[in-house]
Amino acid sequence: MSEIRTPILQFGTSRFLQAHADLFFSEAAQPRAVTVVQSSGDSVRAGRLAALAAPQGYPVVIRGLVDGKPHEAETRVTSIRRTLSTATDWAELVRVFCDEAEVVISNTGDAGYQPQPADLDPQPSQAMSFPAKLAHLLAARFHAGARALQVMPMELLPENGRVLKARVLEILRDSPEVARWVEGLPFANSLVDRIVSEPLEPAGAVAEPYALWAVEMAEGVGAPCIHSAVRMVPDLEEIERLKLHILNLGHTALADFWREGGAREGALVRELMDGPEGAALLALYEAEVIPGFARKGREAEARAYLAATLDRFRNPFLDHCIADIAQNHAQKADRRIRAFLDWAGGPAPQLQAIVERASA
Repeated sequence: MSEIRTPILQFGTSRFLQAHADLFFSEAAQPRAVTVVQSSGDSVRAGRLAALAAPQGYPVVIRGLVDGKPHEAETRVTSIRRTLSTATDWAELVRVFCDEAEVVISNTGDAGYQPQPADLDPQPSQAMSFPAKLAHLLAARFHAGARALQVMPMELLPENGRVLKARVLEILRDSPEVARWVEGLPFANSLVDRIVSEPLEPAGAVAEPYALWAVEMAEGVGAPCIHSAVRMVPDLEEIERLKLHILNLGHTALADFWREGGAREGALVRELMDGPEGAALLALYEAEVIPGFARKGREAEARAYLAATLDRFRNPFLDHCIADIAQNHAQKADRRIRAFLDWAGGPAPQLQAIVERASA
């Protein structure tokens, strides 16, 4: 058996995770070791996998404004001890999942939960969605007689823990004993926030100082680590609505304005904020977003969060490419804008038009 023991098993290799959860695990009061799993099977990223687990760690550069003053610092992340791929290392992944894992985290992208034709196949395969792969791993852990573990998805979905558990149970519907065991496991609802503007090669990232990992309190759910950015909260709804419908909605609206204006290559968020796209976004916030929060009795907190959000969008240290934000645009418009319309009610013709353009 390997001498490395990693209580954290992470699905996803994104620069966001590198500058968020993996950084927190490295900086925690009691650092936690991580095995990172690439679930996409993308061979182009093999170099990144090797660099993530390098003994010297990888760099994360933090740049932004702290208390109104410029701040820049570099740290090295050393929490990642092993990297695997679902495409080539399934047997070792099963061993680590059954023998070592205490907490499973994931950030597999906005489309990561999309059902795939292979999801109900009896044997695991690379063609499966992430929930289907997780279902097979949970079944293996059950049959191995291992103790319960905690699942903490980080995808930007409302009630992401509940959504992931429901999808896993759907896949396990023909395995009632495993399904009953999984039903009793804690799947935490969480919300994450940090703008990670650019990658460093072969691994690492540049990010803003602001960071949040909010985890909803529930039976069996504990903090993934002790870190100032990790918050256990009784209810995610307040934080979730502000982030999803102000910061994330703003990013998606800005991407729409950029696309409609010709999609200039290489455009940065901070540059757009000084142009017609930024002016259009400010008008949209004032005309449709803030009034939506006001209808829910939350105008004051929305305006305070918006002020902080605009500072983050204008951060002169972040080269945040709008083209990155525009990826998976239709799914983002649905989850960030259509969901706001359903929640807030009232007239919002500009937001409705963005949703319609995204789905066209």
